[in-house]
Amino acid sequence: MASYFYIKESNMQVTKHSGELEEYDVEKIHKVVEWATDDINGVSLSDIEMNMNLSLRDKIKTSEIHQILIKSASDLISESSPNYQYVAARLLNMSLRKTVWHHAIKSPCLYHHITCLMDSGVYDHEMLDNWTPEEVQDLGDYIKHDRDNMFTYSGLQQLIDKYLIKNRITGVIYETPQIAYMAIAMCLFSNYEDKVKRTKEAYDAYSTFKVNLPTPIMAGVRSTIKQFASCVLVDIGDDLDSIFASLHAVGKYTARRAGIGLNAGRIRPINSPIRGGEVVHTGLIPYLKIFESAVKATSQNGLRGGSATVHVPFWHYEIEDILVLKNNAGTDDNRVRKLDYSIQFCRLFYDRVIKDEDITLFSPHEAAGLYEAFGNNKEFEELYLKYEASRSIKIKRKISARKLAEVFARERLETGRIYSMNVDTANEHGSWDIPVHMSNLCQEIIHPTIPVKSIDDEDAEIGICILSALNLAELNSDKDIELACRNAVESLESVIDYQNYPVKAGENFTKNRRSLGIGITNLAGFLAKNKMTYTDPKTPSLIHETMEKIQWHLLDASCKLAERLGACEKFGDTKYAKGLLPIDWYKKTVDEIVKPKYAMDWEELRGRIKEFGLRHSTLSAIMPCESSSVIQNSTNGIEPVRQLLSYKKAKNGVLKQLVPNYHKGRKYYTLAFDIEDNTDIINIVAVLQKFVDMSISANLYYNYDHYEDGSIPLSRIIKDNLYSYKYGVKNLYYCNTPDGDGQLEKESGCEGGSCSI
Repeated sequence: MASYFYIKESNMQVTKHSGELEEYDVEKIHKVVEWATDDINGVSLSDIEMNMNLSLRDKIKTSEIHQILIKSASDLISESSPNYQYVAARLLNMSLRKTVWHHAIKSPCLYHHITCLMDSGVYDHEMLDNWTPEEVQDLGDYIKHDRDNMFTYSGLQQLIDKYLIKNRITGVIYETPQIAYMAIAMCLFSNYEDKVKRTKEAYDAYSTFKVNLPTPIMAGVRSTIKQFASCVLVDIGDDLDSIFASLHAVGKYTARRAGIGLNAGRIRPINSPIRGGEVVHTGLIPYLKIFESAVKATSQNGLRGGSATVHVPFWHYEIEDILVLKNNAGTDDNRVRKLDYSIQFCRLFYDRVIKDEDITLFSPHEAAGLYEAFGNNKEFEELYLKYEASRSIKIKRKISARKLAEVFARERLETGRIYSMNVDTANEHGSWDIPVHMSNLCQEIIHPTIPVKSIDDEDAEIGICILSALNLAELNSDKDIELACRNAVESLESVIDYQNYPVKAGENFTKNRRSLGIGITNLAGFLAKNKMTYTDPKTPSLIHETMEKIQWHLLDASCKLAERLGACEKFGDTKYAKGLLPIDWYKKTVDEIVKPKYAMDWEELRGRIKEFGLRHSTLSAIMPCESSSVIQNSTNGIEPVRQLLSYKKAKNGVLKQLVPNYHKGRKYYTLAFDIEDNTDIINIVAVLQKFVDMSISANLYYNYDHYEDGSIPLSRIIKDNLYSYKYGVKNLYYCNTPDGDGQLEKESGCEGGSCSI
């Protein structure tokens, strides 16, 4: 008797790809499963075959049999049998290759494949303009298709569902992973003198998971859609022209896969006089409803829904109404649920919370200059006190600072999506030497902005987020860090000139400032690999050491580009232009967490930056990596994991994903809701922020079980905000509580994944 399980009697028939019927051959199935399990420990051929048995039927299509095999293997993924994720991935990859390679054993000729896709309008028609057939052949020969074996099932399925170029109506897929990685590299490095060499290096960085590409780049570069910004920052002025020009810009960028950051803090409040009192203003809320509709109505090519975060200062006259817009309570008139909200604070607010004093709310229109001063503590406080004392200011009222803090805390806890931005910290402890007033959808980007007056405004600036991340656990040496930083910087540098700009204000900002946001992902996996946890006292020092190297090499790569290509046009608007570096401008309270010991030669770098400048105004930001982390089988951004085995929603069901390095590292993973308070997380964010010139999507976690009565006190939320401010944290993103079922993990990136790179 054979050593494997016979699935069905031999009289069963199957339908071939051609439509012909043939006798079911169990031996063929066995050979496939045998290949899929070869050299993989802890898996059973018979279990896979038995698992698929019940789903077979007479005259079933061979393609359906293959899908049943994939599901059979994926169903067996568990903490006790984690390696089935690689078996399922192999089976899925076999199916994918059959589709893309048209049942050929070997991959197609790269030049022929790209040419066909260009001719059919799938790939960018200019993609091969700078390449000869011989060069493309060289690149095709270099592709390492065996690297597909690095994918887990969830990673490959996510790649297929979300990132590989396909017809989203018919479901036809046009590429395999390695072809996609090489095609992206070809697009981004086609203008380099040593383009073949650099393309190969970039391909290696992407395909070995050292550099994590964001959703717009991974899904877009090589396609006919040439807009790769992850997020845009739109500053709305206080007039109808600006409001509706901003609305137009939001629609254009949402349709091109970007998440939206909105600044509504300049808009005057309800009942403000207009045209000398002829009419009164309707306030923010009706306009926010319009933006909500625009964001949700605009298609994103089937990849995700549109999303936006609205930024409003704590002192805005309508702040109490704005804080409750996301809540389920109330009526349609006081709900705008599908937007998220970031409330902007500064030293004055926190001082009055601590002292239990009142704050005064104003109309930005009537309190002239107050909004412009917001972010500069000295100027803001002088004006604020002046207007508090002024009898000529009509639209103002006092409320308790603690009461407002409690409302903020309650709404943040109940909705999870009321964020905070410390505007003064963002201005004082970052690379910009000009005022910044807002952040983006996911709270990691901080850019100067100028409100648009029309869609073709030549003077406005819409901040653009061009993002990438480094996979910490895959960087095994200082050389790896150096190469990954260089590849990330040069890839994003190319994106700036390669992409199109649907709105002039976005082009103005990007080409003059050339701001990049390169972050990190897989922090939890990195700590586990180094046998550390989030609560380990040695963790902040390891993070300090690692982030110092990363930021130094990012700056080094940008400086070398500046030496070759010139500094960015508006380099003078940065602190870098004054000879300052992150080790100079960070909030010094961080020294209480980690002593400022440095391994890199910052003075040598400072000298070169003074001589050549930088190609980019900013280099770093730490964003969510929800979607892209799944592909690389890495943990999400800087987040602790919720479960060792997570269940993630996908189009074809639920994907199971185990933490990376499960066999050796599982005991070092800190589960998010096992952390009793957020002090250790905030300390980690503060140390990271020291070397990040923009900001960080920092999430906090609260577990009802850690409190005596099962109720999370609002004071805890407020104290975490105060503690974060003390140590230089610029933004706080999600407020997370347990999901309830303990298993099915909600999307923890932006709604629908908009900015989850």
